[in-house]
Amino acid sequence: MAIGGIRTPPTRARASALHADALRALKAMSGAVQTFRLADPIDTFAEVARSPASPTICCSRLDHRVPCLDVGIDLTQLAGALLVLLASLTVHEAAHAWTADRLGDPTARRLGRVSFNPVVHIDPVGTLLFPLIAVLTGLPVIGWAKPVPVDTRNLRGDWKQKYMMVAAAGPASNLVLAALAALGLRLVGGTAAGLAGTVLETAVLINVLLAVFNMIPVPPLDGGNVLSGVLRGSAGLALDRLRPYGFLILYALMFTGTLTALIGPPARVLLAWLL
Repeated sequence: MAIGGIRTPPTRARASALHADALRALKAMSGAVQTFRLADPIDTFAEVARSPASPTICCSRLDHRVPCLDVGIDLTQLAGALLVLLASLTVHEAAHAWTADRLGDPTARRLGRVSFNPVVHIDPVGTLLFPLIAVLTGLPVIGWAKPVPVDTRNLRGDWKQKYMMVAAAGPASNLVLAALAALGLRLVGGTAAGLAGTVLETAVLINVLLAVFNMIPVPPLDGGNVLSGVLRGSAGLALDRLRPYGFLILYALMFTGTLTALIGPPARVLLAWLL
């Protein structure tokens, strides 16, 4: 997705400058305030992790080469990052709920989940406590919202295809938010606009990472559910058998560094287009 259509990727010097600016927003999410320098800023990107409690998680961490010490916290940037995370999680879950309702399953609507009111989506621990502790201690910013219930028996016709659409709605909503935030960032004049620019840039980063991470084709991530709707026959059955081990697979991907390798390229491409 690009603002104003497909654009030629920026030159290395331009991309380095853009990502150097982006690091300021990442510092706000990680709680790091010390000055640092990278040999190649374009190689720095955020890494996303997932918690077993929910289908939507955002974890932002600076590149492993960058010291991340809790030597001070900008409370304004902290509040901005947490509010962006809360809004992004809210829209993600509301998109799941709205799509399920439009496709025939009223379960989420009856529970009040077709709403942009963050209160109905908040998980007290995952949406409030964990992100706050993470930022205050310099750990990755992790958060999740309450999962949206979907009763596939109510999805008319080809329920697997419709469940795939429900799953894809969450990441798609984050890409829309990232595009809107990028447009807003240009309108205000970039990060030079101060707090508004920093918050908008943070919104671009968080939503790109939410979208890319959640589309990893491992159940129970949204990407796994999308792939489940595409596969048929023995391939679909094989994927369903992996579902109970999905989180073990994700942890293995994280600890081996494979998760970073999967997220990095598409995230960098999207960020280069949007920023």
